[in-house]
Amino acid sequence: MFPTRLLAAAAAGFLLAAAPADSPVNVPEPEGFHTGPQQGYTPPTLTGATVLAIDGLDRLVADSAPVLIDVAMADRRPAGMAADKPWLPAHRSIPHAVWMPGAGAAPLDPAHEALFLRRVAELTGGDKAKPIVTFCHPDCWGSWNAGKRLVQAGYTRVHWFPTGIEGWQESHETAVLKQDAAWAARPASEAQR
Repeated sequence: MFPTRLLAAAAAGFLLAAAPADSPVNVPEPEGFHTGPQQGYTPPTLTGATVLAIDGLDRLVADSAPVLIDVAMADRRPAGMAADKPWLPAHRSIPHAVWMPGAGAAPLDPAHEALFLRRVAELTGGDKAKPIVTFCHPDCWGSWNAGKRLVQAGYTRVHWFPTGIEGWQESHETAVLKQDAAWAARPASEAQR
């Protein structure tokens, strides 16, 4: 007869093996910001914020004109590409969003965190109850961190759209965005994070 522990381990292994390979991983929220790689499974929740699926985002956009903040990283010039060759990447995103690449990084230099919060205050007209949506790409910790940063700063209607740009473009057109001018003016060393 099998010992109880061995039987339980075998049952757990069977259940894991039976789960689809693409099933979501249950990732807990970290206590602070996520400081690991920006791409990877994210939690299904963000304490203090509302997690949105596309239908919820559609309603919010139609009813409340939220501030949309895209924190997706900017494309980098391919290594080895000749300097005299044109490099004209286009960042496609949700129309009317404000693109601040890397604003969800953690840690974020205190001066740049202050810049991010100052820009959000300008975009919301200083109204901490104005709806804000943070997003980037699926499985992107940057948008989660940006949302958490806003919750910690006292914003009361923070929304996180975890399927991001790709979730939007499944049923909507995207628009080419330029970096937010104030965000783009930060030092180049910080922009590459």
